[in-house]
Amino acid sequence: MKNKKIVIAGGTGFIGRNLAKHFAADNKVVILTRSVSSENNAFVDFTIASDSTGNIKLVRWNGISIGEWKSEIDGCDLVINLAGKSVNCRYNEKNKKEIFESRINATKAIGEAIHNSVVPPKLWINASSATIYRNATDTAQDEFTGEVENDFSVQVCKRWEKALFEERTPFTRKIAIRTAITLGVGGVMVPYFNLLKFGLGGRQGNGKQMYSWVHIDDVCCAIEFMFKRNDMEGVYNLSSPNPVSNQFFMATLCKATGQKVGLPAYKWMLKIGAWLIGTETELILKSRWVLPAKLIQAGFRFKYPLLEDAVKNIVEQVPKKRYRVV
Repeated sequence: MKNKKIVIAGGTGFIGRNLAKHFAADNKVVILTRSVSSENNAFVDFTIASDSTGNIKLVRWNGISIGEWKSEIDGCDLVINLAGKSVNCRYNEKNKKEIFESRINATKAIGEAIHNSVVPPKLWINASSATIYRNATDTAQDEFTGEVENDFSVQVCKRWEKALFEERTPFTRKIAIRTAITLGVGGVMVPYFNLLKFGLGGRQGNGKQMYSWVHIDDVCCAIEFMFKRNDMEGVYNLSSPNPVSNQFFMATLCKATGQKVGLPAYKWMLKIGAWLIGTETELILKSRWVLPAKLIQAGFRFKYPLLEDAVKNIVEQVPKKRYRVV
């Protein structure tokens, strides 16, 4: 993929940063963000500030309504929308409202910009989540046979996808990516490494809950694959074809980092900890057993299909002081 223009909305997070760096080598990338410095047009605490390619441009938007940023959509090749308040919070009414509105408003604003474009993008990829499927302990969930329930996190995904597919963009393909827990340098690995430093590298809860994951490199490559395939649209699970149990994940992480002691975190401990840091135990204890059936059917090949290889790749890039007491 070369000489394309890619717009990433909400690109300051872990996935957005990696997508920007992945595509900027050979393409022009525009980041729609609220975090733009008026003085130097750089993210605060964001490595793109030192981008050597000169291919990354930052544009301010509010994530709610049409603004001058809409001109970046007109004539671009690919739009990726990752915008939305983090679900890593307590599910009180205020936060629930913000989680819903931040996703739906951003999606509708992008849809309006695409609809009003003279030259609309070829593809619009909108984030969703693999947590849309039920708490699965008996069988894997895929796009064909997966069961969707109705708890809060599922409702978030359902409304998010509904907002995407309701937008009228007849000349733009639309894909919702139901992404699993994404592993790489940074992101979710930071709290895992912190657990290791305190000797808490054991299972969470009973450890039997399934853990669907995907390496960040495969997220980048899958999106590029989707762009090149004009026949791909609709909903796709973006997860490794080899999910594991929580206990296996933690054991693999301990082995890769040389940790000999990994104390478990029991359910009652997680409830107290979640309350103290302002999050929900569901993010850890829900059994996410998801398979990327449609992506495999389309011919995509994962660079990191096995957890051991993915974790080894990440650990090799991280200083030991991040996960060991030295």
